[in-house]
Amino acid sequence: MNFKKKVFSLFLLIFSCLTLIQAQDYRVSLLTCDPGEELYSAFGHSAIRVLDPETGQDFVFNYGTFNFNTPNFYGKFAGGKLDYMLSVSTYADFLEDYHNQQRNVREQVLNLSTEQAQFLVEYLQINYSPERRNYRYEFFFNNCATKIRDAMELTLGDKLIWNDQLKEADEKTFRNLIDEYVLRLPWADLGIDLALGAVIDRDATPREEQFLPDYMEAAFARAEIQGDGPTRPFVKESSVILEYPNNGFSMSAINPYWIFWVVAILFTAITFIGFKKKKLLIGFDVVFFSILGIMGIVIFFLWFATEHTATKWNWNLLWAFPGHLVLAISLLSKTVKPWVKQYLLFALILADAAVVFWILGWESFHPSLIPIMLVLILRTNYLYYNVGKQKPIER
Repeated sequence: MNFKKKVFSLFLLIFSCLTLIQAQDYRVSLLTCDPGEELYSAFGHSAIRVLDPETGQDFVFNYGTFNFNTPNFYGKFAGGKLDYMLSVSTYADFLEDYHNQQRNVREQVLNLSTEQAQFLVEYLQINYSPERRNYRYEFFFNNCATKIRDAMELTLGDKLIWNDQLKEADEKTFRNLIDEYVLRLPWADLGIDLALGAVIDRDATPREEQFLPDYMEAAFARAEIQGDGPTRPFVKESSVILEYPNNGFSMSAINPYWIFWVVAILFTAITFIGFKKKKLLIGFDVVFFSILGIMGIVIFFLWFATEHTATKWNWNLLWAFPGHLVLAISLLSKTVKPWVKQYLLFALILADAAVVFWILGWESFHPSLIPIMLVLILRTNYLYYNVGKQKPIER
């Protein structure tokens, strides 16, 4: 079924499911909310306000809600199988929530015709029905912002002109775009970079950038409506609804940037002392490789065992490899199995490959990982040449 037929079928569905009412002059707006302090709110939020001036009814349609009581909530979230849903609240309740969080809210009133506004509102009403309100959430391509953009494109079709050529030519990858919002949350930034693969290191198109509410707000401001009369701006008027002093979010003093360098210095000192005393000091390696192995299992799971699209081709697996956990357990033995030296050489090659991948730009790793990779290269190299000397090898 081609696109026009899909649109026509949806049009018939709307009018077969709703009781036709007299066209109303709805006032439709895009609400854009600034980021909050917590990770779940770090990227901001978008919603649609629908005001009926005749009745005074004032509602907000919100695609960014989910149910914590969903069975196996965390399992579904980890596996990429968690559904979000469209919810509806009063405009007053919506603003109260953001007032309590001290987060700015801006409004863009859309320049829709009466028929276009009517179509959009009926589309939202249909999608709010219990059997249609849930949708499979995907951070980059199916979230609270992109659902709104898609609704606008369905409503206006080819009459909606984004004018992306007016946007400054500053190409950014998906990872660059995320970093703009989480650099102040270094542990969250590290976790995101560990979980997401090389697929997000490509440049995002201006339309794809609209997964972020701020970028969608800017795209709406550039856009025009053409072909149903004189060309007009997509946004009729803009205003600030809630505004609070800039909190000046700052990076936590306890962050991975300096902590990992402390770890690197510690392991360098351990290696030097072990070399002088002809000891391996293997206990530190057991802890180090155990942590890397557990991280590798998580990365492997996210890549191969989930429906997340952004976790594919994650080359963090080169240095955080699941086999490192087996190595850590083997290092506890009084005698070293013959395969351990071969595995150490394999781990060293993988770590070197990770550095090459980073330099060539095949994946952008988190900057704080530089000292961790140096430690990995140092210890695998040291153990490879000394493990047989300090511990007997099984024959």
